[in-house]
Amino acid sequence: MGRKVIDTAHSPFLAYDLEGPVQAEMSYLPISYDKISGQGCYMMRMAPGAVTRPHDHPGFEEFLVLEGELIDDDGARFKAGDFVSFTPGTRHHSWTETGCVLAVFEWRRWHGGD
Repeated sequence: MGRKVIDTAHSPFLAYDLEGPVQAEMSYLPISYDKISGQGCYMMRMAPGAVTRPHDHPGFEEFLVLEGELIDDDGARFKAGDFVSFTPGTRHHSWTETGCVLAVFEWRRWHGGD
């Protein structure tokens, strides 16, 4: 059938190492994410006070804030229910005072025939 169902409330999250060495205050649960291509979807948990490293996105980075609040390096605050889309080439970092859970989607536009 091609369907995958993941009980995110009871699945073990992995140590977050997608931007370099493991960041203990963050974890992620791969859904369709592939580390080699850097594309797909994953859930991300950030503990209160967690900070992402500054990073570049070769493709789109989009996320839906499911719980808590995330603050981007320009001061923008994203709360539960906000869907945020960063275009390719974006460089940023974020942090959370409250802790948060995100559904993250990283993808690149397909150019037919390339």
